Amino acid sequence: MSKKKEKDVKTNVMRILDRQKVNYEVLTYEVPEFEDGSQVADIEGVSHDESFKTLVMRGKSGQYYVYVLPIEKEVDLKAAAAAVHEKSVEMIHVKDITAVTGYVRGGCSPIGMKKEFPTVLAKEAEQYERIYVSGGRIGSTVRLKTADLIRVTGATVADITA
Repeated sequence: MSKKKEKDVKTNVMRILDRQKVNYEVLTYEVPEFEDGSQVADIEGVSHDESFKTLVMRGKSGQYYVYVLPIEKEVDLKAAAAAVHEKSVEMIHVKDITAVTGYVRGGCSPIGMKKEFPTVLAKEAEQYERIYVSGGRIGSTVRLKTADLIRVTGATVADITA
């Protein structure tokens, strides 16, 4: 593969991980229309338990926060707010995802957003040496060490699932 083609395949997530000298595995998939993380895990043939989704919320203060949790779990809004010392948090509207993060729904990664936001990783991730997160676009997933994800994103770990 030529350098140009290889560069075209890399996402911002992969370029950041390369710069940080993080080892990761890339999985690519074709999906007619993105539904949810469970659909992606099924297509890729990977564990649902080790597959994590990225949610972006806004606190009462106006600050944005990133939450990374298992694809089959729901976020506990009170716990999510407490984890970032906010009175409350709420999901941002799907139409605002690109403006806030630089990503589209279904391709939102906790790595490489337009701005760095405080990030909270669900405690369930600590059970696994490696987890799967979005590779930064629909059709791309990366598998990396949980410790590397925490380091690269500056994430804190908390009990944020319902």
